[in-house]
Amino acid sequence: MCMKTQRAKDNEWSFFETVSRAAFANPFGDTRDDLDLAISGAAPGSSAEEILGAVLGRLDTAIDALRHKGLADLRRQEANRREVLRTVFLFQIFHRHVADFDRLIQAQLKEGVTPSRVSFAREVLGELTSLGFDDEEALRFFAVFYQLRRAFYFIRSGLVGNSPAMKTLRRHLWDCVFTHDIRWFESGLWNRMEEFSILLLGETGTGKGAAAAAIGRSGFIPFDPIRGHFTESFTRNFVSINLSQYSEGVLESELFGHKKGAFTGAVDNHEGLFSRCATHGVIFLDEIGDVSIPVQIKLLQVLQERIFFPVGSHEPKRFSGRIVAATNRPLDEMIAGGKFREDLYYRLCSDQVTLPPLRVRLKEDPREMENLLDAILSRLAGGIGSREKQLAGKILKRDVGADYPWPGNVRELEQAVKRIILTGRYQPMKRDEGQREAADGLAYQLKQGLLNAEELLAAYCGLLYQRLGTYEEVSRRMQLDRRTVKKYIQMEEASRMAGGDRGAS
Repeated sequence: MCMKTQRAKDNEWSFFETVSRAAFANPFGDTRDDLDLAISGAAPGSSAEEILGAVLGRLDTAIDALRHKGLADLRRQEANRREVLRTVFLFQIFHRHVADFDRLIQAQLKEGVTPSRVSFAREVLGELTSLGFDDEEALRFFAVFYQLRRAFYFIRSGLVGNSPAMKTLRRHLWDCVFTHDIRWFESGLWNRMEEFSILLLGETGTGKGAAAAAIGRSGFIPFDPIRGHFTESFTRNFVSINLSQYSEGVLESELFGHKKGAFTGAVDNHEGLFSRCATHGVIFLDEIGDVSIPVQIKLLQVLQERIFFPVGSHEPKRFSGRIVAATNRPLDEMIAGGKFREDLYYRLCSDQVTLPPLRVRLKEDPREMENLLDAILSRLAGGIGSREKQLAGKILKRDVGADYPWPGNVRELEQAVKRIILTGRYQPMKRDEGQREAADGLAYQLKQGLLNAEELLAAYCGLLYQRLGTYEEVSRRMQLDRRTVKKYIQMEEASRMAGGDRGAS
């Protein structure tokens, strides 16, 4: 009898440990899916909702059993068991209130910059303290719950697509918010993520703005129990600026602000973007590759020392937010040419995220077009039916063909859908003749057997570079080291220039 009781306890504890591992897993990764399936006991092929429902059902039963034994209290646990149960309790309470957090997100989107009142806060905080969390812990974890749900909501809804490249991107963005091991985040980095700047790379129109917004709207925001709302609206926590839109003088004022009388026309003090950014907010610096060296130096000071000076002022101001920057320019080439500071580059890229071009996504999964059309049409026209989606897909196939490279990426696709709605057709810009000639030239040389292995690699790397725009993306496609790719591209460029010179002579 005693052995049976011990075995039951061991089985129960094994279940809690598996739940604890699931709680720390990236929700956009395969590991989390596998763990949820194992915990739930559901049949393979069950929907995500069915699996999660089964997980929570088993978890409720197990925790009720603990409560019946008087063990559902962290203050009565020790060491490792306390840590495991702490995670299990958090997992259960968070998922019990997912629908409440979703409603709060929707309400805040409608409300705008004014923080929305949180009607269910007292209930969640009470649940946490009843399980042995102290008041300070309960407030912090309630804020983390809200952050977790916002991150999932904005990463999932802002970056649509089921191609392998997009699944990888969503996993990567989650790590940018919570680190690759959320235990590090939870134990001490939850209020230090402002130290980690992110650099987004990719062709124009690939969705760098959407990726930045997903990170920016997912920052930690403390909860104010006296006022009954979070201290900031996430809509205010994310601010963006396109750096290429301003001249150098105007840009400095927009970023850092200016003092009254600093220049002609400065009739009042002006707060710049860095002054207006909330404590845990995010500033998105789009087109970072377009700024001048003097502005780069000032941005470097913000990143290194967390201070800046408004134009015309000697009084330093502190910046407490996070920076996400983006560009479609080849920064390595700009650094080599003295157009971009290497020290700024290394300050910007605590992590570097490359967004995949649309043509890569479509090649990986042809259903990607259907997913994107569904998302675009739903956003433009509400609950549009499957007939309209199929019609748009047929028109695109008729007018651009299956092999169209989509040089403007998702942004071009959105405009194509709008034009189809208005006119019933889409006529894209003519393809770049240089790319077509390069492709035709490579096909001819292959057919004639004129290339050795190294020349073939160089020619193909050069062709991909013309289409994809970055060494990183060519490296990913070719499954080669980035330095090797760069060597072959430079070899191809040198060969092309030599061929051009010979032709001219």
